[in-house]
Amino acid sequence: MAETRIRIPEAMLPFAQEKKRFKVVLGGRGSAKSMTLAQLAVVEAMQGRKFACFREFQNSLDDSCYSLICSVIKDLDLEDFEIQKSSIIYKGEEAFKFKGLARNPSAVQSFHGFSRFWIEEAQTISEESLKALTPTLRMPGAELWCSANPQSMKDPFSQRFFAPFERELREHRVYMDDMHLVVWANWKENPWFEESDGLVQEREWDLEHKSGALYRHIWEGECYDEVDHSIVPVEWFEAAVGAHEKLGFQPEGAVVATHDPSDTGDDAKGYSCRTGVVFTDICEMATGDVNVGCDWAVNKAIAAGADYFGWDADGMGVTLKRQIDHALTSKQMDWFMFKGSEAPQDPMREYDPVDVRDPAKKKTNREALLNRRAQAYMALARRFHNTYRAVNGDYIDPDELVSIDPSIKNLDSVRAEVCRIPLKPNSSGKIQIASKAEMARMHIPSPNMADCMMMSIGFAPTKKTELKPIKFAGWR
Repeated sequence: MAETRIRIPEAMLPFAQEKKRFKVVLGGRGSAKSMTLAQLAVVEAMQGRKFACFREFQNSLDDSCYSLICSVIKDLDLEDFEIQKSSIIYKGEEAFKFKGLARNPSAVQSFHGFSRFWIEEAQTISEESLKALTPTLRMPGAELWCSANPQSMKDPFSQRFFAPFERELREHRVYMDDMHLVVWANWKENPWFEESDGLVQEREWDLEHKSGALYRHIWEGECYDEVDHSIVPVEWFEAAVGAHEKLGFQPEGAVVATHDPSDTGDDAKGYSCRTGVVFTDICEMATGDVNVGCDWAVNKAIAAGADYFGWDADGMGVTLKRQIDHALTSKQMDWFMFKGSEAPQDPMREYDPVDVRDPAKKKTNREALLNRRAQAYMALARRFHNTYRAVNGDYIDPDELVSIDPSIKNLDSVRAEVCRIPLKPNSSGKIQIASKAEMARMHIPSPNMADCMMMSIGFAPTKKTELKPIKFAGWR
């Protein structure tokens, strides 16, 4: 066989050198990740390996990596390849097939004899497609390749191939174990980036005109956890991380812990704790039933010395009242039940808009908000916006801000939840937040930790909490 010369960035050499069951390249625009994999795929096809090339959504071959592979074959002037309308043949054998997964993930089981699966734009892949793909890699030495620019840390792809290895990737830009190879490479690692037509000018324009969070997603391969109609943009969230340190105030005031319960299944249990306006703990637990989760959250609140403990009392949470009352009987802690389905509090009070995107016409809370959940989430969004303004130079009363301790371990997951809370169109024109069930249909995971933050911000004393009043500076 004649020698075939290809060029790939040095940062991606491990992809060519290592044999692993799962091989992943992460990166933003201009990283040459797709071109690198296309070249390596063509070389391996010439060695007799058959490639099944997938995308989650593929309405036509124009949506696949078909054109990219064809261009590599033509640029390298390779013989013995026959480019057909829906596949590519090498020496009479089918070398590349192309398929979308979304409509029928189980169809991958028909790819007998294929030792390489390549998922392009893998950040969009669903949990169902991942479950269908991995058991189908039955041949000895079979590999699953992924090229992706991660969208959200809570997406199935990121949960499987990015989040578990994030610390090592941020430090070394590569992670490797017995099964996995994950490489993180961007335009800076592409020695031919300056030769890319128009990309240099495009990157410079984006750097100047786009938000820092969106620029880092496009060009640095960082997650961008914002969805259409989200109430908290990514840059607002990032401004709140360590805001008390940036602005020079200390966590002080009442300690409020909140819990989002769930039973066994895919939905995790959430917990948050704040001191004054500073969230010091935000986390979740994936195992156990609703009572185990409740004990976990109550014990964390006791350990934190919380003054108040609240939980979501809509749905199964209503059954926890006796358990929580018993657990806190001898503790200096009051509890409250949050019911997001209830009418907004202070219904005749004038609604305080979050920013200029809110309706300009003055309305009461009853006129503007569908329920208490919408009221609490908009209050949380307002505090994020206030904090963004304060960090960027405006004076805002610290009691009207929100800060998130940067030492919280799973900040990426928290951001993914907070920045993916979407508004829902409402026929009456009132502000409404999409329900968990509606978010699930939008492929947005349950926002357990975000709900805890929302309940904490939406907290108001009830008859139970009035037994031990605590002064709240600036909280309504």
